[in-house]
Amino acid sequence: MRHVLAVVFAAVLLSLPSQAGAQATKSVEPFNLATVDIAGREAVALVLREQYVVELAGANRNLEMTGNYPAVAVPGNMVDLIGQYEYGLKYRIYEIVNHVVSREQLTGARRPAYVHSVNDIRFLAPLRYPGKMLNAAVNFFSHSCEACTAQERAAARAKRMANRGVPYLFHKTLRGAIIGHNDQVVLPHGRDRVDWEVELGIVIGRTAKYVPADQARNYVFGYTISNDVSDRGGRPPGGNGQTSDWFVGKGHDTFAPMGPWIVPAEFYGDPMQRLYMTLSIDGKVVQEAKVEDMIHNPWELIEYASSIVTLHPGDVINGGTTSGTASGALFAGTRSGFLKPGEVMEARITGIGMLRSPVVAEPAPPPTKSDARLPPVASYRKE
Repeated sequence: MRHVLAVVFAAVLLSLPSQAGAQATKSVEPFNLATVDIAGREAVALVLREQYVVELAGANRNLEMTGNYPAVAVPGNMVDLIGQYEYGLKYRIYEIVNHVVSREQLTGARRPAYVHSVNDIRFLAPLRYPGKMLNAAVNFFSHSCEACTAQERAAARAKRMANRGVPYLFHKTLRGAIIGHNDQVVLPHGRDRVDWEVELGIVIGRTAKYVPADQARNYVFGYTISNDVSDRGGRPPGGNGQTSDWFVGKGHDTFAPMGPWIVPAEFYGDPMQRLYMTLSIDGKVVQEAKVEDMIHNPWELIEYASSIVTLHPGDVINGGTTSGTASGALFAGTRSGFLKPGEVMEARITGIGMLRSPVVAEPAPPPTKSDARLPPVASYRKE
């Protein structure tokens, strides 16, 4: 009798799926993480092969219904997901990917309702919204000397290398400024000197304070594309007397396109080995950035930032841009001025994807009798 029971028990074990009872430690293929709009409903999703969008909550329920996996709550927003990722959640996501792929739910004839084509989905900014967004200013050698000759640029690079100093970071506006893939960048009324800056977005994955550069990569969740849209019109004369105004320059609504998704760090690799960025306007490439042009690397940016503030999961540090912004593109002869309504920006980073941003003009605002409103640039700058 004991022998018969043993044979029956062995047969039952053999009939179970191979992954039952064992937590997945690897994903059968890489994935990206996105925040999407599905028929007016916001959802966190996986993006596989840059072709398929898998709603995380629906796929997780389907996985649990097999009876082979314990119940695991899937967060409803990206910040919470990032915070829980290294506390076991990533293994559940691996299990979901393995299940969806092995059951041929992406390409099979009976695709589940939680699987969509990327062309049928609106991509929101992947982070809605980070606790902090810090941007590195003038962090590429070529950007620090946009209109220089090759000889002048080489001299400026050597001088900066000899005295790099510490990075320069500034806060970027969050809600209102952060927009997603295919969302419109709105040129504020009268602000006709709006520029572009393709940047690597470094997404923090763990709470970080006083993190040394040689350990900083352990605090990175993943990478995304950012476009630091900038108003170069400056302040009007008089009053305070400051000539530089970072709020005017960086703070307008829609001036922080981000996306289309986040690539987890384990699937991207070392940005200091592979970073390559471009930005094109109406198909014409105006910016091209390579890693050797970066002054302070991502790990040094994290060390510097975490020496000032505590970084939290979901915070973003944008790594700075290269030459080819409006003044540099004018000097290079690749275009003749700032952004214009009707143009389309496409920011690309190899290994991440493409972030598309159509440009439109803001309608004229209602009249005012006060002098407190930011005026059109043409009212105080003629050159």
